[in-house]
Amino acid sequence: MNRLFRGFFIVFIVLRYGLDELVLTSFQKPGLRLLARITSIGRDLRAPRGQRLREALERLGPIFVKFGQVLSTRRDLLPPDIADELALLQDRVPPFPSTVAVGIIERAFGKPLNEVFVDFTHQPVASASIAQVHFAVVKDRDGHTRDVAVKVLRPGMLTVIDKDLSLMRMMAAWVDRLSADGKRLKPREVVAEFDKYLHDELDLIREAANAAQLRRNMAGLNLVLIPEMFWDFCHTDVLVMERMNGVPISQVDRLREEGVDIPKLARDGVTIFFTQVFRDGFFHADMHPGNIQVSLDPNTFGRYVSLDFGIVGTLTEYDKEYLAQNFTAFFRRDYKRVAELHVESGWVPADTRVDELESAIRAVCEPYFDRPLKEISLGMVLMRLFQTSRRFNVEIQPQLVLLQKTLLNIEGLGRQLDPELDLWSTAKPFLEKWMLEQVGPKKLWDQLRAEAPRYAKLLPELPRLVHDFLQHRQQDHNPQLQVLIEEQRRTNRLLQRLWWGGVGFLLGLGVMQLFTRLHRFF
Repeated sequence: MNRLFRGFFIVFIVLRYGLDELVLTSFQKPGLRLLARITSIGRDLRAPRGQRLREALERLGPIFVKFGQVLSTRRDLLPPDIADELALLQDRVPPFPSTVAVGIIERAFGKPLNEVFVDFTHQPVASASIAQVHFAVVKDRDGHTRDVAVKVLRPGMLTVIDKDLSLMRMMAAWVDRLSADGKRLKPREVVAEFDKYLHDELDLIREAANAAQLRRNMAGLNLVLIPEMFWDFCHTDVLVMERMNGVPISQVDRLREEGVDIPKLARDGVTIFFTQVFRDGFFHADMHPGNIQVSLDPNTFGRYVSLDFGIVGTLTEYDKEYLAQNFTAFFRRDYKRVAELHVESGWVPADTRVDELESAIRAVCEPYFDRPLKEISLGMVLMRLFQTSRRFNVEIQPQLVLLQKTLLNIEGLGRQLDPELDLWSTAKPFLEKWMLEQVGPKKLWDQLRAEAPRYAKLLPELPRLVHDFLQHRQQDHNPQLQVLIEEQRRTNRLLQRLWWGGVGFLLGLGVMQLFTRLHRFF
C-alpha cells in the first residue's frame, strides 16, 4: 500500500510541476509538442523549466535530488538554464528549521546545546538531500577551542528512501521477468547496491569512518585536504569535523584571479581519482562541485578540499586488476586485449569470438582518442559501449555502477576546469606505473610482509606437518589413490620376479657352459 501511495505522489508531482510537458517539448516532432500544449491546459506552468525541475526533485526526496546532482555535473549535456538550477541541488537544497537541528543535537548528546558547543551558528551554511551543515566552536580534550562544522541528519529521510527503494525493487523485478535483457542487466543486484550505499549514508558514524580512512590513504600525496573527525562529538545523526576553508570548485573565475593553476588542478583531480580507485580500492563516490573546494591558504595553496563522505565505493583486488588492465589496454589501443579480458573475467560468455568483440570496441573508442576533453564525452562512449554490449551479452557488473557514475562526475568536473585536458595522457602514465608495481619487487615485498604473521605461525609447525603427511601418506584418506598404489606395488613385484628370473636364467646358462667345458677337459 505504501508503494501505491508513493507512486501516486510521484505522478502528482510530475503533473504538478509539468515535467511531462518538459519532456514532450524537448522533442522536435510537432505532434508531441501539440500534445504538450493540450496537456498543459489548466495548469500554471509559467515558472522557468529549470526551476520547475529543481523544485520537483526537491519535493520527491533524496534519491531524486541525487539524480539531479549527477546531472548538474554534466553541463555539456544540459541547457544552461537547467544546469544552473540543478547546480543549486549540490548544497542549496531548502534547509529544515534550525530549531529541529538543535533538537536533534541535544537528543544525540543528552545535554543542552550550550553545554556541547562553545558557540553555534544557527543559520546553516550548506544544505543537501541528506543533511545540513552548521558552523560551531568546541573545546577539544586539551581544552583548546577548535572551529568545527556540524553535520546534522535531515529528519524523516529513512522512510522516504525506503519507499523509493521499494518502488525500485518492484520495477527491477518487472524488468528481470519481462525483459529479454533482464539477466544481463541484473536490475535486482543494481538496486541492492544503491540500497546499501543510501542506508550507509544515513549513518554519520560510518561517514566519519570513511573520512578517516580517506584522510589516512591520501596523507602523503599533498593533493587533497580531508577534515579531521572529532570522535567525542560524533553520533549516528550528528557529525562534528574540522572546519575547512576553501573556494567552491565551481567558482573557476575567482580561482584564476587568486592565481590557482587551473590545468594543474584538473590533472590533480584525475590523479586523485585513479589513486583512490586503483591504489586503494576505496574512493569518494559523491564528487560533485558542492563537495569539493580549493584551498587558498598559503600553506596548502591550490590543494583540493574534499567534503561529504557518506558514499564511498570499494573494489576488490580482482576488480582492480581487471579494470586497470582494461584501462591500460584502452589507452594503448590494444582492443584485442580488452576483448580477451572481458572473456577472461566472465563479463561476456565464454564462447564469444574475440575478433568480433575487438572490432566492435575499436569502432566505438577509436574516434575519441587524441582529443582534448572538450571533444570527448565519456558519457557517449559508455552509452555506445552499452549498446554494443547488448549484441555480445555483456553482463552488467553491479559493483562497478557506482564507479561509472563517479567517472562521469570526474569528467564533468574536468570539463569545467580545463576543457583542453587530455584525459588519456594524464591517466595513462599513472596506470602503467600502477601495473608495473603489481608485478615488481615492491609488490612482492608488500605481499610477503602482509603474509609474515601467517608464515611466523606456520614455520614452527612445518616439520610436524610434513612428518604427519609422510606418516599417513594421504592414501588412507583416498581410496582411489590406495588402489593405484596397490597396483603399482603388484607391478613392481612382477618386475622384480622377472628381473631375478632373468638373472637366474643367465647364471644358469653360465653354469651350464662352465660345466660343459670342464666335462670336455676331463
